[in-house]
Amino acid sequence: MGVAEARARIRSSSRNSGVLPLLPFFLFTGFFLIWPVIAVTLRSFKGNKEEWTLANYRPILHSGPYFHSFVISLKLSLVTGLIGALLGAFFAYVIVKYAHGKFGAVIDSISAVFANSGGVPLAFMFVAAFGTEGIVTKVLKTLGWDIYAGHFTIFSFTGVVMVYSFFQVPLMVLVFKPAIAGLRKEWEEASINLGANSFTYWRRVGIPILIPSFVGAFFLLFAGGFSAYATARALTVGTVPLVPIIIGNLVDGNVVSDQTHLGDALAVGMIVVATIVMAGYIWARSRAAKWRN
Repeated sequence: MGVAEARARIRSSSRNSGVLPLLPFFLFTGFFLIWPVIAVTLRSFKGNKEEWTLANYRPILHSGPYFHSFVISLKLSLVTGLIGALLGAFFAYVIVKYAHGKFGAVIDSISAVFANSGGVPLAFMFVAAFGTEGIVTKVLKTLGWDIYAGHFTIFSFTGVVMVYSFFQVPLMVLVFKPAIAGLRKEWEEASINLGANSFTYWRRVGIPILIPSFVGAFFLLFAGGFSAYATARALTVGTVPLVPIIIGNLVDGNVVSDQTHLGDALAVGMIVVATIVMAGYIWARSRAAKWRN
């Protein structure tokens, strides 16, 4: 009986010792993530007189500027996510195939820098390059191509797509490159020994293995494009109606007179979308882990 009690105490102490080092992480996450989400959600159900109401959600669920902002934000996330996923997957394959040693490490460093660029400096860089008096615009003019002769402008939806793709593509390279590098040479050799050519190998083995990782990376890019704020704000000054920009305007004080907590409701809508996307990302990553195992 004494031995059993001693073993139980050892197991209990080992569990406690495993939880205690994680306590600062749980406190940090609870204070800066969980509590703000709860607070915003509770405020979104409050009216101007702090009564409980669903009125803050009506402008989001019915056709109007706020509903339209969600449509534009989802469209932007989808377009930039697809562009970043497709181009990034191609570049990741080329890097894994042909870039080795120090050269590959340099490319990884460059991709990391580009993937983490954003905000006002990135917007200014594109304005200086592709604005009406930008360097690239002037060079193209001397070559006989005026990019502003039609409907293009860097301050439009198309311009935001260009800027977002600048950091979405390298982010895809960083996320998707380990999946391509994880393809074993034995799988390709076994396929060739069984009579398959290179196209058959990629169609029957390589692509099915990479699809879960690709889908998971796309969800990650989608979430990044949906939540980005500073770059689009500095580039368009609110001319493209994105949800983060509208929330920023409401937080700055441009509130609707009869709906003080409308910005909180919009934020909850973004949280719901982000939760769905991250659930898809976790599912895709779990599927990818099964292939690896």
